[in-house]
Amino acid sequence: MTDLYRLLPEEMEKMVIELGQPRYRADQILYPIYNKFPNCISEILQLPTSFRDKLVAEDFTIGSATEVKRVVSDDGDTTKILLNLVDGTPVETVLIQYPPSKINGHPRSTICVSTQVGCAMGCIFCATGQMGFERNLKAEEIVAQVIHFARILQKRGQHVTNLVFMGMGEPLSNYDETIRAVHLLTNSRCFGLGQRHITISTIGVIDGIDRLADEDLQVGLAISLHAPNDKLRKKLVPTAGPHSVDDLISAGRRYFKKTGRRVTFEYALIEGINDSPEIATELANLLEGNGSHVNLIPINPTARDFNRPARRDVIEFEKILVNSGVNCTVRVEKGSEISAACGQLRTDILV
Repeated sequence: MTDLYRLLPEEMEKMVIELGQPRYRADQILYPIYNKFPNCISEILQLPTSFRDKLVAEDFTIGSATEVKRVVSDDGDTTKILLNLVDGTPVETVLIQYPPSKINGHPRSTICVSTQVGCAMGCIFCATGQMGFERNLKAEEIVAQVIHFARILQKRGQHVTNLVFMGMGEPLSNYDETIRAVHLLTNSRCFGLGQRHITISTIGVIDGIDRLADEDLQVGLAISLHAPNDKLRKKLVPTAGPHSVDDLISAGRRYFKKTGRRVTFEYALIEGINDSPEIATELANLLEGNGSHVNLIPINPTARDFNRPARRDVIEFEKILVNSGVNCTVRVEKGSEISAACGQLRTDILV
């Protein structure tokens, strides 16, 4: 069985030619599946009935994700959906919306997609890491998450504007499928999202960062740092290597040099663990003059007993970085009350 959402345009052309059809049939498939979102091949009305029947007979399908549960935040800006993939595998995906721009009147609609079911990285403050690793997702299963929300937004007269690979799992540990999904979602004959509207987040897969730098893509890179020294980082990220901090800083520098894209270092602030002024100063000394951006993320509630720092401590941490010349912002979290914010996705505990 081959999912049509797996095929890149050149692969779609090859497929239709092998089935005795003219090359232009490829676009008669690509346009509707990425713009009209049919649920099955019989709904691709641009194709002759005989060819639709042929596709079904040849075991082609349109993979879809079935919505199991939907939860919306109090302000209506964040929607978390539990989806069942074609084989019944559950995965969580989130839509985060921000106020409409003055230019086009459309809200910024960011889809946070998952690349794995569970995660093997074991970050002690992350709900996904606490559930363990189950399996990698295929590119078409990643695309299906985006299509599901695109269909919802289309009915509102809206569209997907941004995409972050920050859901369940480590994207660069599922490298080939993640990159195939990026190509499917950015190709102008497929979903057509601009590459600069995509960010891939990693806990620190060094070879994956270097491979990504060589892909000739203009996607953003976010590296989850969480500590300015190896001892503390190892405590928070058990899978971290002995020199992970320096390795990540160097990898981020190489990525910027090759792509020209500024790297963001994500830093989850945890009360009493990595939020002190002394640690802020250590982080500032580490990143001073680096040219990167630091995204401070006050920890979100999970099953573990970690607390978010007081607001004044977050501001003090930010101030120390900014005064040292480090570009820094505090992330405005959305959806934490429905367990849809950073580090809260977990399919074995349904909200």
